[in-house]
Amino acid sequence: MTDDPHSPTREPLHIVVLDGYTLNPGDLTWAPLEAMGPCTIYEHTAPPDVVARARDAGIVLTNKTVLSAATLQALPALRYITVLATGYNIVDVAAAKARGVPVSNVPTYGTESVAQMTFTHILNLAQHVGHHSRTVAHGRWCSSRDFCYWDMPLVELAGLTLGIVGFGRIGRAVARIGLGFGMRVLAYDAVKSQDVPPGCTLANLDEIFRQSDVVSLHCPLTAENAAMVNAERLAVMKPTAFLINTSRGPLIDEQALARALQTGQIAGAGLDVLATEPPRPDNPLLTAPNCYVTPHIAWATRAARQRLLDVTVQNVAAFLRGRPQNVVNGL
Repeated sequence: MTDDPHSPTREPLHIVVLDGYTLNPGDLTWAPLEAMGPCTIYEHTAPPDVVARARDAGIVLTNKTVLSAATLQALPALRYITVLATGYNIVDVAAAKARGVPVSNVPTYGTESVAQMTFTHILNLAQHVGHHSRTVAHGRWCSSRDFCYWDMPLVELAGLTLGIVGFGRIGRAVARIGLGFGMRVLAYDAVKSQDVPPGCTLANLDEIFRQSDVVSLHCPLTAENAAMVNAERLAVMKPTAFLINTSRGPLIDEQALARALQTGQIAGAGLDVLATEPPRPDNPLLTAPNCYVTPHIAWATRAARQRLLDVTVQNVAAFLRGRPQNVVNGL
């Protein structure tokens, strides 16, 4: 048998999906992937089971199941990895490269959905729709002396400043929505660009945090920006400002943010990500005042998950043709 994984004389590579449930809890179909060869799909895989389940796999698909250097060494048949996400830090890409194993991701599937969730959090903080709806359901409006009531300040977005940290595809989609609301948009990105959409102004991080009424994070996690939202940056924000994070949880010093919310240093936070997921029950942001946490679902609309699955299938097909795409480890 030839060692070329693309040779027509070679037996079809076994495809193993280690943790397919969050991508497809049953409302999508794996059929296009299953048509490419022998395929085993696991809804979840515990760390001790990874090697046993993937030992004979030529192609491994993973979302959040870690593929460390030691695990990769224990998978002799492995020829290709594709990550069911944009972030790929759960794979030791350097070890995979040393083995000659390309690693692909899916870079663009969730742009509109994440931008939509960003403004869901902004609008929730501005209008408190959920809170007031619950009070109506509990009978408070029925017994109200007045024809209306509200429990927190209601905020009009037009004319406010939206500061965007990370001005890639998602950041620009958020900017477009902000401009539609009549907001002024400031943007920062570590990679400088001359291509700035009309209505947006580039700014440094100090300007973003000092001037913005809403600061929204849309940058990848790196060693340089971990805990970039710390006590010092929170201290310069307006006391009426909101912080939004639909990007990566470790961008925020969670203890510092909890203190800022408890002391009224900033007005509120909307978070779809936390530093540890699932969070520990004692995470201070779970009980911080005016802090709304959603369980990492910005990416999870059906439309976005379908795009993710479609591109994953395309990634596998491209590898089988000998031309892997969306490769993140230089092979």
